[in-house]
Amino acid sequence: MNKITIDVTVNGEEHTVEVPARRMLSDLLRDDLNLTGTKRGCETGICGACTVLVDGEAVKSCLMLAAQARGRHVMTVEGLAADGELHPLQQCFMACGGLQCGYCTPGFLMTSCALLANNPNPTEEEVRHGLNGNLCRCTGYVGIVESILSAAEKMRGN
Repeated sequence: MNKITIDVTVNGEEHTVEVPARRMLSDLLRDDLNLTGTKRGCETGICGACTVLVDGEAVKSCLMLAAQARGRHVMTVEGLAADGELHPLQQCFMACGGLQCGYCTPGFLMTSCALLANNPNPTEEEVRHGLNGNLCRCTGYVGIVESILSAAEKMRGN
């Protein structure tokens, strides 16, 4: 089996990892770096549970080869909190009922993080459109959308 060496920055920490050439980014994160917040769901890019940020863009890590992350910056849900304080998105997901079982939550958080970075004042329609690649079986999305809108307001300082 062909192995390759990958230099990648994950959550601000540089890593050099030797992996099989066909290793998916989700497997690198979970199995090699023990960052299990990135969930394996459908493994076909439909559910969004594996969403991470690569150079600030939301990416479904089950569809990206680890080799494609070489030299790039990856952020997982473990990288959202800073200095022991939850990110406003994490705080609002808890306060507004944006999670139930929690399995899809890391993907929604990372997708939302990219959404708010590109549009800090989204409408409800824009939030719903931005989440169209993430699935949740528990919440009905109302709490998720409210959580994101609340976090957007909090992040704008209102």
